[in-house]
Amino acid sequence: MPWQRLIREWLIYVAIMVAVLVIFFRDSGAVGAVAGVLVSGPLYLMFGFVMAKLGYQRRSLKDMRTPRAGPAKNDETSGDSPSSADRARPAPTRRTSGGGNRPKSKPRRR
Repeated sequence: MPWQRLIREWLIYVAIMVAVLVIFFRDSGAVGAVAGVLVSGPLYLMFGFVMAKLGYQRRSLKDMRTPRAGPAKNDETSGDSPSSADRARPAPTRRTSGGGNRPKSKPRRR
């Protein structure tokens, strides 16, 4: 369980949200809003724990920046069109083997 990562992400969230709440709720009491942000910590950690137990693993920014050594999986929905060098030829079938897809010619009449 990446507790350090979860806590670090939550602390970054708290710092940003407290700054935003202090700016927007300067005149009215921001104490309740800041208390709500602080209460979100245990909830965030519990939710992260449950998701990790269910098998969810979010990729870190470091993982997203460095490409994997293995071949990339190209999906049709990704919009990337694989080049012809990346694609393997399909297995030959009755229709594609031999390269000639012309029908057999009938014997000529004499």
